[in-house]
Amino acid sequence: MGQTKSFAIKSSIVLTVTAPEIIILLTVVKTRGQHSLRAADNVKEAKESVCRKADGFPKGIMRFKKIIVPVLAVTMAVSLCACGNSSEINKTGSDAKATATAAPTKAADKSEGEKPEKTPSPTPEQGLMPDAVDLGTVESIIPGKVSVSGTDFVVGDAPIYMNGVNTPWDKWNDFGGAFNEGFWSEHFALLHENGINATRIWICCNGDVGMLIDSEGMVSGATTEHWEDLDTLFTLAEENGIYIMATLMSFDNFKDSNKTYQSWRKMTQNEEAIDSYVENYVIPFCQRYDDFDSLWSIDLCNEPDWVHENAESGQLAWEDICNLFAKEAAAIHKNSDVLVTVGFGMIKYNSDSYEGNYGSDEYLKGRYNDPDAYLDFYSTHFYEWEAPWFGFPFDKSPADFKLDGTKPCVIGEFPATGMVGNVNGSQAVSGDECYINCYNNGWNGAFAWTSNGVDACGSLDDFKDGALEVAEKMKTE
Repeated sequence: MGQTKSFAIKSSIVLTVTAPEIIILLTVVKTRGQHSLRAADNVKEAKESVCRKADGFPKGIMRFKKIIVPVLAVTMAVSLCACGNSSEINKTGSDAKATATAAPTKAADKSEGEKPEKTPSPTPEQGLMPDAVDLGTVESIIPGKVSVSGTDFVVGDAPIYMNGVNTPWDKWNDFGGAFNEGFWSEHFALLHENGINATRIWICCNGDVGMLIDSEGMVSGATTEHWEDLDTLFTLAEENGIYIMATLMSFDNFKDSNKTYQSWRKMTQNEEAIDSYVENYVIPFCQRYDDFDSLWSIDLCNEPDWVHENAESGQLAWEDICNLFAKEAAAIHKNSDVLVTVGFGMIKYNSDSYEGNYGSDEYLKGRYNDPDAYLDFYSTHFYEWEAPWFGFPFDKSPADFKLDGTKPCVIGEFPATGMVGNVNGSQAVSGDECYINCYNNGWNGAFAWTSNGVDACGSLDDFKDGALEVAEKMKTE
């Protein structure tokens, strides 16, 4: 294909330019607070370089179908700096320095001091479900169960806006692992004090802790410790007035760096194994916590886009992924009043304006012929790298952002630090402004990544003024 040249930019970005075609091959490799671009031999996607979860996530973006001139490639590569860089712009002094400093990767984070004291082995005894919590002993300040009316969330007859955050984990794989009741109690209280009424929590970060799954993908349930920790979590949420969007799994479950990745891939591609997961985990989960009004929704999977796109996560077919989603959604609706969503990583797979809406009623019911196989609301994620291809949501309504207008819509993730505005199609919008704009433009909720600063994307301090302003508006409108 001609001569190949590599260029280093700011020592963290590498461009591979192949003449004469001038094909720019970019792949993103990310760690907590660290983001780099590497040349690839056969990369079909441009990869983002924004802040993401801890554990070095390469993420796929849509295929280039046109030749991109070198000037644009260099401009984009420089501008698509991580949330760490946007933090440097929006913060000063020691905070900026702390954000810019490379944080350890997840593997390094799992030091002896942070590992769970024990990793329960999947034995039948440990899989026994403890007695349910007596809700009569819980002093709840949750206003009631959230449901859907048209394109609104409501509690009873009153509309409710989900003024939310992501608090994905404290120690990674908390439930059945290194669960810290003190952290969750204090953090829920802090969120409540700052006008936050909801948070999105990863119940299972990568499938290696708490879940009982065998080598063939058959799921027999979860460890006793997993259920006990969740009992405490939902009790604390009730007492602090915090609604929980419970994310049951992530694309991390499928990554080949995890010890159980083959099991999760096999589960998703086998009808019997899917049924074992639904019957032995999903249904018990929603039945056990349905009476907790704090469990307002279940997010079936964090960013399944990368399970489909990334080789390290298996590149599974949407037909298999959505077969799982459809069966889960039907089971949850039949066994509880909990709402269901999927946290797509980008609107690319959540809109017919792009490559298809894999969360639509039509598609899910096409995979599993059941009237209950549907999502109750959309919760697309957005990071600044997406703007050139998919637009910018913070100056638009959900419909103008190309969601189909049939369901309530929240932005399920966006950087707490806001947007820098140095990417084509984006704008400079602070974390505070992201909250205010979402409320003013007709979204049904906003969930910044994160409230507890798990990576370089910021924390509560970056958006709490905006969240408080929205909370005040909610009282008067």
